[in-house]
Amino acid sequence: MKLIKYKNNPILKPDTNNEWENLCVLNPAVWYEQSENTFHMLYRAAGDTERHYIYLGYAKSQDGFNFYRQKEPALCPDYDGSDGGGIEDPRIIKLKDCYYITYASRPYAPGRYWTDLPKPWINPPKECPAFLKNNFTLTHLAFTYNFKSYKKLGRITDSRYDDRDVIIFPEKINGRYAKLSRPMQWQGKGYPCKNPSIWISFSDDLMEWSEKPQLLYEGKQWWEDLKTGGSCPPIKTKYGWFFIYHGVSKKDKAYRTGAMLLDLNNPLKIIGHTKDFIMEPEFDYETKGFYNGCVFPTANVIKDNTLYVYYGAGDKVICVATCNFENILEIIVYYKDMGDF
Repeated sequence: MKLIKYKNNPILKPDTNNEWENLCVLNPAVWYEQSENTFHMLYRAAGDTERHYIYLGYAKSQDGFNFYRQKEPALCPDYDGSDGGGIEDPRIIKLKDCYYITYASRPYAPGRYWTDLPKPWINPPKECPAFLKNNFTLTHLAFTYNFKSYKKLGRITDSRYDDRDVIIFPEKINGRYAKLSRPMQWQGKGYPCKNPSIWISFSDDLMEWSEKPQLLYEGKQWWEDLKTGGSCPPIKTKYGWFFIYHGVSKKDKAYRTGAMLLDLNNPLKIIGHTKDFIMEPEFDYETKGFYNGCVFPTANVIKDNTLYVYYGAGDKVICVATCNFENILEIIVYYKDMGDF
Protein backbone atom coordinates (compact mmCIF):
# COMPACT_ATOMS: atom_id res chain seq x y z
CA MET A 1 0.00 0.00 0.00
CA LYS A 2 1.28 3.45 -0.92
CA LEU A 3 0.26 6.84 0.40
CA ILE A 4 -1.72 8.90 -2.11
CA LYS A 5 -0.04 12.21 -2.84
CA TYR A 6 -2.28 15.26 -3.08
CA LYS A 7 -2.84 16.24 -6.71
CA ASN A 8 -2.15 19.92 -5.98
CA ASN A 9 1.16 19.40 -4.20
CA PRO A 10 3.14 21.33 -3.08
CA ILE A 11 0.72 22.85 -0.57
CA LEU A 12 3.24 25.44 0.70
CA LYS A 13 6.06 27.09 -1.25
CA PRO A 14 8.64 29.76 -0.43
CA ASP A 15 7.15 33.26 -0.15
CA THR A 16 9.19 35.77 -2.14
CA ASN A 17 7.65 38.61 -0.12
CA ASN A 18 9.13 37.40 3.18
CA GLU A 19 12.93 37.42 3.38
CA TRP A 20 13.01 34.80 6.15
CA GLU A 21 11.16 32.22 3.98
CA ASN A 22 11.88 33.22 0.39
CA LEU A 23 14.18 30.27 -0.35
CA CYS A 24 12.64 27.15 1.19
CA VAL A 25 9.83 25.87 3.41
CA LEU A 26 9.85 22.25 4.53
CA ASN A 27 9.49 19.58 7.25
CA PRO A 28 6.37 20.79 9.07
CA ALA A 29 4.81 19.80 12.37
CA VAL A 30 1.01 19.64 12.24
CA TRP A 31 -1.63 19.23 14.92
CA TYR A 32 -5.32 18.80 14.15
CA GLU A 33 -7.46 20.34 16.88
CA GLN A 34 -10.82 18.64 16.51
CA SER A 35 -12.74 21.10 18.72
CA GLU A 36 -11.71 23.93 16.36
CA ASN A 37 -11.70 21.90 13.14
CA THR A 38 -8.30 23.49 12.56
CA PHE A 39 -4.97 22.15 11.34
CA HIS A 40 -2.12 24.03 13.04
CA MET A 41 1.21 23.92 11.20
CA LEU A 42 4.70 24.95 12.30
CA TYR A 43 7.16 24.68 9.43
CA ARG A 44 10.87 25.11 8.84
CA ALA A 45 11.74 28.11 6.68
CA ALA A 46 14.83 29.97 5.50
CA GLY A 47 15.68 32.86 3.22
CA ASP A 48 18.25 33.25 0.48
CA THR A 49 21.07 34.44 2.73
CA GLU A 50 24.69 33.36 3.06
CA ARG A 51 24.38 32.04 6.59
CA HIS A 52 20.98 30.43 6.04
CA TYR A 53 19.40 31.10 9.43
CA ILE A 54 16.38 28.86 9.94
CA TYR A 55 13.02 29.83 11.48
CA LEU A 56 9.65 28.30 12.25
CA GLY A 57 6.67 29.75 10.45
CA TYR A 58 3.02 29.22 11.37
CA ALA A 59 0.07 28.42 9.10
CA LYS A 60 -3.42 27.07 9.66
CA SER A 61 -6.10 25.33 7.62
CA GLN A 62 -9.67 24.10 7.88
CA ASP A 63 -9.35 21.31 5.32
CA GLY A 64 -5.75 20.14 5.74
CA PHE A 65 -4.74 21.20 2.22
CA ASN A 66 -5.13 24.95 1.93
CA PHE A 67 -2.98 26.68 4.54
CA TYR A 68 -2.86 30.37 5.35
CA ARG A 69 0.32 31.60 6.99
CA GLN A 70 1.18 34.51 9.20
CA LYS A 71 3.66 37.10 7.96
CA GLU A 72 6.20 36.95 10.79
CA PRO A 73 8.10 33.88 12.07
CA ALA A 74 6.47 32.01 14.93
CA LEU A 75 9.77 31.03 16.55
CA CYS A 76 13.24 32.45 15.92
CA PRO A 77 16.75 31.37 16.85
CA ASP A 78 18.46 33.11 19.73
CA TYR A 79 21.47 34.26 17.73
CA ASP A 80 23.65 34.47 20.86
CA GLY A 81 22.33 31.23 22.34
CA SER A 82 22.76 27.51 21.86
CA ASP A 83 20.03 27.42 19.17
CA GLY A 84 21.59 30.39 17.37
CA GLY A 85 21.99 28.63 14.04
CA GLY A 86 18.33 27.98 13.51
CA ILE A 87 15.18 26.18 14.57
CA GLU A 88 14.15 23.33 12.31
CA ASP A 89 12.25 20.07 11.76
CA PRO A 90 9.65 20.47 14.53
CA ARG A 91 7.29 17.78 15.82
CA ILE A 92 4.16 18.53 17.88
CA ILE A 93 2.39 16.52 20.55
CA LYS A 94 -0.30 17.57 23.01
CA LEU A 95 -0.17 16.69 26.70
CA LYS A 96 -3.39 17.74 28.45
CA ASP A 97 -3.85 21.43 27.54
CA CYS A 98 -0.32 22.12 26.29
CA TYR A 99 1.36 21.63 22.91
CA TYR A 100 4.97 20.48 23.18
CA ILE A 101 7.34 21.03 20.28
CA THR A 102 10.66 19.29 19.75
CA TYR A 103 12.95 21.03 17.31
CA ALA A 104 16.47 20.51 15.98
CA SER A 105 19.05 23.26 16.30
CA ARG A 106 22.75 23.96 16.13
CA PRO A 107 24.89 26.79 17.55
CA TYR A 108 25.93 28.17 14.14
CA ALA A 109 23.80 28.63 11.04
CA PRO A 110 24.53 25.86 8.50
CA GLY A 111 25.14 28.11 5.50
CA ARG A 112 24.19 26.88 2.07
CA TYR A 113 24.59 23.23 3.13
CA TRP A 114 23.73 21.90 -0.34
CA THR A 115 26.94 23.48 -1.74
CA ASP A 116 30.63 23.01 -0.99
CA LEU A 117 31.10 26.62 0.09
CA PRO A 118 33.17 27.08 3.29
CA LYS A 119 31.55 28.17 6.55
CA PRO A 120 34.02 30.82 7.77
CA TRP A 121 31.76 32.05 10.60
CA ILE A 122 32.22 28.77 12.50
CA ASN A 123 35.16 29.73 14.71
CA PRO A 124 34.85 27.92 18.05
CA PRO A 125 37.45 28.16 20.85
CA LYS A 126 40.26 25.61 20.77
CA GLU A 127 38.95 24.17 24.03
CA CYS A 128 35.15 23.84 23.85
CA PRO A 129 32.21 21.37 24.02
CA ALA A 130 31.86 18.85 21.22
CA PHE A 131 28.59 20.30 19.89
CA LEU A 132 30.19 23.74 19.53
CA LYS A 133 33.38 22.44 17.93
CA ASN A 134 31.50 20.29 15.40
CA ASN A 135 28.33 22.38 15.06
CA PHE A 136 26.32 19.32 16.05
CA THR A 137 22.55 19.33 15.81
CA LEU A 138 20.88 18.95 19.21
CA THR A 139 17.19 18.72 19.98
CA HIS A 140 15.40 21.33 22.08
CA LEU A 141 11.94 21.48 23.64
CA ALA A 142 9.42 24.32 23.63
CA PHE A 143 5.72 24.64 24.39
CA THR A 144 2.71 26.77 23.57
CA TYR A 145 -0.91 26.94 24.68
CA ASN A 146 -2.25 28.79 21.65
CA PHE A 147 0.26 28.89 18.75
CA LYS A 148 0.68 32.60 19.45
CA SER A 149 3.31 32.71 22.19
CA TYR A 150 6.01 30.13 22.89
CA LYS A 151 8.40 29.23 25.70
CA LYS A 152 11.77 27.62 24.96
CA LEU A 153 12.87 25.12 27.61
CA GLY A 154 16.34 24.08 26.39
CA ARG A 155 17.97 20.98 25.00
CA ILE A 156 16.83 17.42 25.75
CA THR A 157 19.62 15.46 24.03
CA ASP A 158 23.22 14.77 25.01
CA SER A 159 25.41 17.54 23.60
CA ARG A 160 28.23 15.08 22.84
CA TYR A 161 26.27 13.57 19.94
CA ASP A 162 24.58 14.88 16.82
CA ASP A 163 20.97 13.94 17.57
CA ARG A 164 17.88 15.06 15.65
CA ASP A 165 14.66 13.32 14.60
CA VAL A 166 13.66 13.34 18.27
CA ILE A 167 10.00 12.56 18.93
CA ILE A 168 8.16 12.30 22.25
CA PHE A 169 5.19 9.95 22.55
CA PRO A 170 1.87 11.80 23.03
CA GLU A 171 1.13 10.16 26.39
CA LYS A 172 2.93 8.40 29.22
CA ILE A 173 3.51 4.66 28.96
CA ASN A 174 3.42 2.82 32.28
CA GLY A 175 3.71 6.17 34.02
CA ARG A 176 6.77 7.32 32.10
CA TYR A 177 7.52 9.53 29.11
CA ALA A 178 9.01 7.87 26.04
CA LYS A 179 11.28 9.43 23.42
CA LEU A 180 12.60 8.31 20.04
CA SER A 181 15.91 9.65 18.69
CA ARG A 182 18.72 9.03 16.20
CA PRO A 183 22.21 9.83 17.60
CA MET A 184 24.44 9.81 14.53
CA GLN A 185 27.57 8.57 16.31
CA TRP A 186 25.86 5.51 17.80
CA GLN A 187 26.88 3.05 15.13
CA GLY A 188 29.61 0.55 14.36
CA LYS A 189 32.06 -0.90 16.86
CA GLY A 190 30.68 -1.01 20.37
CA TYR A 191 27.07 -0.50 19.24
CA PRO A 192 24.37 -3.02 18.26
CA CYS A 193 23.84 -1.37 14.86
CA LYS A 194 26.07 -0.79 11.83
CA ASN A 195 24.38 2.42 10.72
CA PRO A 196 22.55 5.35 12.36
CA SER A 197 19.31 3.89 13.72
CA ILE A 198 16.23 4.60 15.83
CA TRP A 199 16.64 4.45 19.61
CA ILE A 200 14.10 4.72 22.42
CA SER A 201 14.46 5.98 25.98
CA PHE A 202 12.22 6.62 28.97
CA SER A 203 12.09 9.26 31.67
CA ASP A 204 10.07 10.62 34.58
CA ASP A 205 10.68 14.16 33.32
CA LEU A 206 10.36 15.68 29.85
CA MET A 207 13.71 17.48 30.12
CA GLU A 208 15.94 14.84 31.71
CA TRP A 209 16.70 11.70 29.71
CA SER A 210 19.70 10.26 31.52
CA GLU A 211 18.52 6.64 31.36
CA LYS A 212 20.44 4.62 28.78
CA PRO A 213 18.54 4.45 25.46
CA GLN A 214 17.84 1.11 23.80
CA LEU A 215 17.98 0.26 20.11
CA LEU A 216 14.50 0.11 18.58
CA TYR A 217 15.15 -0.40 14.88
CA GLU A 218 18.03 -0.68 12.44
CA GLY A 219 17.27 -0.59 8.73
CA LYS A 220 16.96 -4.07 7.22
CA GLN A 221 15.74 -3.47 3.67
CA TRP A 222 17.66 -2.06 0.72
CA TRP A 223 15.94 1.32 0.86
CA GLU A 224 16.96 1.90 4.49
CA ASP A 225 20.46 0.41 4.58
CA LEU A 226 22.32 3.74 4.99
CA LYS A 227 20.37 5.14 7.94
CA THR A 228 16.92 5.29 9.50
CA GLY A 229 15.22 7.85 11.69
CA GLY A 230 11.89 8.70 13.25
CA SER A 231 9.52 10.82 11.20
CA CYS A 232 6.15 11.49 12.85
CA PRO A 233 4.81 11.31 16.42
CA PRO A 234 3.30 7.87 17.11
CA ILE A 235 -0.49 7.54 16.99
CA LYS A 236 -2.22 5.31 19.55
CA THR A 237 -4.55 2.70 18.02
CA LYS A 238 -6.27 -0.48 19.25
CA TYR A 239 -3.56 -2.47 17.46
CA GLY A 240 -0.55 -0.63 18.88
CA TRP A 241 1.40 2.59 18.36
CA PHE A 242 1.34 3.47 14.65
CA PHE A 243 4.72 4.97 13.79
CA ILE A 244 6.01 6.44 10.52
CA TYR A 245 9.77 6.54 9.96
CA HIS A 246 12.18 7.27 7.12
CA GLY A 247 14.99 5.30 5.56
CA VAL A 248 17.87 6.32 3.30
CA SER A 249 19.47 3.91 0.83
CA LYS A 250 23.13 3.51 0.00
CA LYS A 251 22.16 2.92 -3.63
CA ASP A 252 20.65 6.32 -4.45
CA LYS A 253 20.77 8.29 -1.14
CA ALA A 254 17.01 8.83 -1.51
CA TYR A 255 14.67 9.24 1.46
CA ARG A 256 11.71 6.86 1.58
CA THR A 257 8.97 6.22 4.12
CA GLY A 258 7.88 3.16 6.06
CA ALA A 259 5.50 2.44 8.94
CA MET A 260 5.39 0.06 11.87
CA LEU A 261 3.33 -0.86 14.91
CA LEU A 262 4.83 -0.79 18.41
CA ASP A 263 3.38 -2.62 21.40
CA LEU A 264 1.14 -0.30 23.42
CA ASN A 265 2.65 -1.19 26.79
CA ASN A 266 6.16 -1.96 25.62
CA PRO A 267 7.06 0.22 22.60
CA LEU A 268 10.49 -1.43 22.49
CA LYS A 269 8.65 -4.30 20.82
CA ILE A 270 7.88 -3.96 17.11
CA ILE A 271 4.73 -6.00 16.47
CA GLY A 272 4.05 -5.12 12.83
CA HIS A 273 5.67 -3.50 9.83
CA THR A 274 4.82 -2.49 6.28
CA LYS A 275 6.39 -4.98 3.92
CA ASP A 276 7.81 -2.23 1.71
CA PHE A 277 8.08 1.57 1.69
CA ILE A 278 4.81 3.49 1.49
CA MET A 279 6.18 6.63 -0.16
CA GLU A 280 9.23 7.55 -2.24
CA PRO A 281 10.44 10.50 -4.35
CA GLU A 282 8.75 10.59 -7.74
CA PHE A 283 7.83 14.07 -8.92
CA ASP A 284 10.04 17.02 -9.83
CA TYR A 285 9.25 18.82 -6.59
CA GLU A 286 10.69 15.78 -4.74
CA THR A 287 13.60 14.88 -7.01
CA LYS A 288 14.89 18.37 -7.84
CA GLY A 289 15.61 20.63 -4.89
CA PHE A 290 18.28 21.39 -2.33
CA TYR A 291 18.31 17.65 -1.62
CA ASN A 292 17.49 15.66 -4.73
CA GLY A 293 15.28 12.67 -3.97
CA CYS A 294 13.70 13.42 -0.62
CA VAL A 295 10.30 12.82 0.93
CA PHE A 296 10.68 13.58 4.62
CA PRO A 297 7.51 13.18 6.74
CA THR A 298 7.38 15.06 10.04
CA ALA A 299 3.66 15.07 10.86
CA ASN A 300 0.65 12.77 10.73
CA VAL A 301 -2.89 13.50 11.83
CA ILE A 302 -6.24 11.74 11.65
CA LYS A 303 -9.51 13.32 10.55
CA ASP A 304 -12.59 11.24 9.73
CA ASN A 305 -10.47 8.07 9.40
CA THR A 306 -8.18 9.75 6.86
CA LEU A 307 -4.49 9.78 7.62
CA TYR A 308 -2.81 13.02 6.54
CA VAL A 309 0.98 12.74 6.25
CA TYR A 310 2.84 16.05 5.85
CA TYR A 311 6.33 16.04 4.45
CA GLY A 312 9.16 18.15 3.13
CA ALA A 313 10.00 17.51 -0.53
CA GLY A 314 13.46 18.11 -1.96
CA ASP A 315 14.29 20.25 1.09
CA LYS A 316 12.36 23.03 -0.64
CA VAL A 317 8.55 22.74 -0.37
CA ILE A 318 5.81 21.19 1.78
CA CYS A 319 3.47 18.46 0.57
CA VAL A 320 0.81 16.11 1.90
CA ALA A 321 -0.24 12.54 1.19
CA THR A 322 -3.25 10.63 2.52
CA CYS A 323 -4.78 7.19 2.90
CA ASN A 324 -7.57 5.41 4.71
CA PHE A 325 -6.15 4.97 8.20
CA GLU A 326 -7.98 1.73 9.02
CA ASN A 327 -6.81 0.19 5.75
CA ILE A 328 -3.14 0.79 6.40
CA LEU A 329 -3.49 -0.52 9.95
CA GLU A 330 -5.17 -3.70 8.67
CA ILE A 331 -2.38 -4.22 6.13
CA ILE A 332 0.30 -3.92 8.82
CA VAL A 333 -1.68 -6.31 11.05
CA TYR A 334 -1.99 -8.74 8.13
CA TYR A 335 1.78 -8.87 7.63
CA LYS A 336 2.16 -9.17 11.41
CA ASP A 337 -0.15 -12.19 11.55
CA MET A 338 1.60 -13.76 8.54
CA GLY A 339 4.98 -13.22 10.20
CA ASP A 340 5.97 -11.43 7.01
CA PHE A 341 7.77 -8.24 8.01
